[in-house]
Amino acid sequence: MSFTMKTFYNGTSFSRSEIPMPDNDTFFQGVLDSITSGWRVCSYFGVPNPDGATLYCIMSARAGDGTLGIAATSVGRSFPSLATSCPQLHLFEREIAEQCLVRPDGHPWFKPVRFQKPLCEGESFWRDSDGGGLIPAVMDFYRVEGDEVHEVAVGPVHAGIIEPGHFRFQCHGEEVFHLEIALGFQHRGIERALIGGPNSRTLHQMETIAGDTTIGHGEAYCMNMEALAGIFASPRAETLRGIALELERLANHTGDLGAIAGDVGYLPTASFCGRIRGDFLNMTALICGSRFGRGLLKPGGVGYDCDAAITDELYKRMQAARKDLSGAVGLLWDTPSVMARLEDVGTVSQVDAREIGLVGPAARACGLNRDVRRDHPFGIFRISQIPVITENSCDVAARTMQRWLEAERSMDFIDEQIRHLPRGVYRNTMKAINPECCTVSLTEGWRGEICHVALTDELGRFERYKIVDPSFHNWNGLGLALRNQQISDFPLCNKSFNLSYCGFDL
Repeated sequence: MSFTMKTFYNGTSFSRSEIPMPDNDTFFQGVLDSITSGWRVCSYFGVPNPDGATLYCIMSARAGDGTLGIAATSVGRSFPSLATSCPQLHLFEREIAEQCLVRPDGHPWFKPVRFQKPLCEGESFWRDSDGGGLIPAVMDFYRVEGDEVHEVAVGPVHAGIIEPGHFRFQCHGEEVFHLEIALGFQHRGIERALIGGPNSRTLHQMETIAGDTTIGHGEAYCMNMEALAGIFASPRAETLRGIALELERLANHTGDLGAIAGDVGYLPTASFCGRIRGDFLNMTALICGSRFGRGLLKPGGVGYDCDAAITDELYKRMQAARKDLSGAVGLLWDTPSVMARLEDVGTVSQVDAREIGLVGPAARACGLNRDVRRDHPFGIFRISQIPVITENSCDVAARTMQRWLEAERSMDFIDEQIRHLPRGVYRNTMKAINPECCTVSLTEGWRGEICHVALTDELGRFERYKIVDPSFHNWNGLGLALRNQQISDFPLCNKSFNLSYCGFDL
């Protein structure tokens, strides 16, 4: 049997019966061959059944093709691990084992991901000495043996107001040989709670997958619901969604630029950006009343319209914020002592970035030219493109510059869309969603690619709703960035990625 995938475009729905179901050998060899030939895994997950699980793999074609592919296979209580050959599958396989209780045979580092209760009945693979389930960070860590090699444990409790995460460093003096990251402290059972939906709480759950990515995740959910119901958002609604998505990107990129400046002790940019971030958040509040965009997106369109007075005020505020941000960030590039702290720190090679499947600004800072808005366009981005730029030095300086270049283009985009906001309705009426269907929606959140997959049952309810936040792809990148670095550079490297704990833990 030859390996084939069902190919489709972003945000479309199709019958689950159209998904190819090859035998195990054909499926796993086909996934391996596809990745080798340039496809990239967006999502890889399982749906438990009495005999094991059905595994689904969603892959993205090379840039410029615009297609996505899906295939599935049924496995028993184990399946062959591909993680050694394809490191981008490393966490996905561990997650499948944790959720579906099917073991990836030969996995090189078989550990829990979120320390969660399985989605099915049965005993976890991991037990503590008393027979109970493991808890985050209470487990074996990778260790480097040798004279004067020592171990440094950081977290999960950190200084200041920050989410919990545990970092285990293997060091020789100040030099980091290896960093292992243990998360799972923020697990809230989001995917389990979505089974049997949608219901009145579902959209609110989507908005809080990662609180700073309300629009990014909300957009993916709305796209899935619209595809399953066979309806479309109006051009006006799609434009307002695009404006909100880029405002979210601007607020977070601005905050990160200020935080990176703060981590190297450069207070002028840190102070300015802290205030300017608030300006972008307030622009979102101008549209819908919430600084984080809660309540703005609805299946079928948006919950709030923009009249002429709001668009005029938004345009005026954008011009002021552009001027302020340009001045604040320009101070970084003009200060040699700042650039000396950013350059050649936290480097992740382009080869490693591609191998582990980095996405978003972290990937583009390594020269990987990938962006969902162009490669798998959705909404307003089908007709109004934002140029994709990349950096090539692969270090903290590149990740900092990448944010600024993207911020510039987001401001250009918003200026253009405000001046040419389409007329018409801002929300269409939702219909019942179709049974026994699958839909996959990708958006480009400010951290990178967001992937939502919905599988409906015979009643039109969610049998499985799978979410992949960009942080799931990128946390391993932070670990690689610390290799051969000074341990004192960890805060700076960490902030240059600024990944989500709760978006990873779901």
